[in-house]
Amino acid sequence: MNPLTNLLSTDQVLLDLEAGSKKRVFEQAGMLFENRLGLARSIIFDSLFAREKLGSTGLGQGVAIPHGRIKGLKQAVGAFLRLATPVPFDSPDGRPVDLLFVLLVPEQATEQHLQILSELAQNFSDRAFREKLHVAPDAAAVVALFQG
Repeated sequence: MNPLTNLLSTDQVLLDLEAGSKKRVFEQAGMLFENRLGLARSIIFDSLFAREKLGSTGLGQGVAIPHGRIKGLKQAVGAFLRLATPVPFDSPDGRPVDLLFVLLVPEQATEQHLQILSELAQNFSDRAFREKLHVAPDAAAVVALFQG
């Protein structure tokens, strides 16, 4: 089974978001999860920022997978953000990022966490997949791409 199947719904997709910086991306992700799932935006922001301090979650090719562990979260959840203008992300190839999958996992979800990250990285390594995300007309098209 695809580990991404239940991670993303159309209300967790933001297209052509104006962010301006990595910090602003994390703030926007925090607001999205707060509004859609009732999680405190400050907890999400702090978790994403703390993980990023350990090393960039930028993969290269304009892609990043910021992720964090959230105490009290029952199951992994995700959000996809396509930025209107790429932002610097300290990616290995030095390219700014405009495609992001923000992943939140329960505090203890190590194996599931790694499976999801692996699946996301595999999807994003495919140039055709990235190109489809760049031109996806709406959230439903994005969700369909991730669900395979």
